[in-house]
This record gives sequence, structure tokens and C-alpha cells, in this order.
Amino acid sequence: MKNNQELWAACFPQFLENNDQGIQLLMDSSSLVTVPAGQQIFYPGSACENYLLVLEGAVKVQIMSESGREILLYHVRSGDSCVLTTSCMLSGDSYPAEGITEGEVKAFAMSSHAFYRCIEQSAFFREFVFKNFSSRLSKLIGRMEAVAFEPIDQRICKALLASREQTIAMTHHELAYELGTAREVVSRHLKNLESNGWVNLKRGIIEIADREALIRACEKRSES
Repeated sequence: MKNNQELWAACFPQFLENNDQGIQLLMDSSSLVTVPAGQQIFYPGSACENYLLVLEGAVKVQIMSESGREILLYHVRSGDSCVLTTSCMLSGDSYPAEGITEGEVKAFAMSSHAFYRCIEQSAFFREFVFKNFSSRLSKLIGRMEAVAFEPIDQRICKALLASREQTIAMTHHELAYELGTAREVVSRHLKNLESNGWVNLKRGIIEIADREALIRACEKRSES
């Protein structure tokens, strides 16, 4: 089992490489937490009390539509911080969404007091927080743009191509959740891809039969 120093070195080496005294105090005051799979770590209306730096595992951040459908916003994975947590820390607002662990998650947790103190005292930490916040926010906006403006067939092709595997272990429901749409919509478009000979569909599996055709479909959509 890795000790705290090794975990910092593996996931956030820039903290160890910095000589800022405020960063050292922040690292010393951070607690290593382990959260089991399927645990809700924040929810709409809850107060933001800790700034988390994820070491292992992933947290899915999602909102619930009025119809009860879950809509994925983004994942927080190893080496990441959560854009909503940063926003709530800086604004003092409550969470507008929920975060749920996917598998066991290990993270360094720092109190809001330690976070504010280090933001005030450390130029390095301020830069780290705001750079991560900007990067994550840009990706979130890009995802929302795709949901709003990209045709669903193009988004499905892109999602399939994002996997380097020929055989993707994923249900239609899981793919629909990742894309922020309904399972019925995904199933219908996957059936079209299968009829074209581009994919083979099995229970819980999507097999890419013609990767080049999927690439051409994405390029054709982008040019139109």
C-alpha cells in the first residue's frame, strides 16, 4: 500500500516539486479518505465543506431531469479535481448536482478553511486551482455543446471510436447515459449502424466491424 508521499508523487507530483511553504502545510493537513462504490458524496443543496483531489477511482457528477432521467455532466478521475466543488468553494453556494462514486475512490480531502488559507497565501495553489477549474469548465461546456448541437448518430460514432478496443463491453443504457440521451434513441441508431455492417450488437457488447466507416461518418458530418 502506498503512503501519502507516494500518492502525492503518483497523482500530483507538482505539489511535491514546489517549495511553497503554504503547499507543504496544505499537504500535511490533507486527509486521505476512502469512499466505497455507489456512495453519494454530495447532492443538490448540500454544502461544500471539503476540496477533494482524486487519487484512485472515479466520481460521476450528474443532474436529474424533471422526468427522473439521470444526465451525466462529467467524471472526476485520478489526478482531477471537481469543477463544481471548486465553484462552490469560491462562491459559497450549495451543490447544484450530485456526485456518486464509481467503484472505490481514494482522495485527499482538505477542509474549506485550509483551502481558503492556501488560496490566499500560495500563488502556486491559486494557479493550480484556477487552471484546473478553467480546463474542466471548458470540457464541460464542450460536452453541453455536443449534447445540444451535434447529431446523435455522430456522437454515437465518436463514443465508439473513443475506445481503442474492437469489442466494447457497454449496454445501450450505459451508452445513452454517457451521451445524455434516451436508451431507445441509442438503440435505434445502433441498429442502423448494424444494418450498415459497421457494428455487431450482442447482449451488453458493441463490436466495431468497420472502424473506417465510423471515421468517415464522423468526418462527413463535420464537413456538412
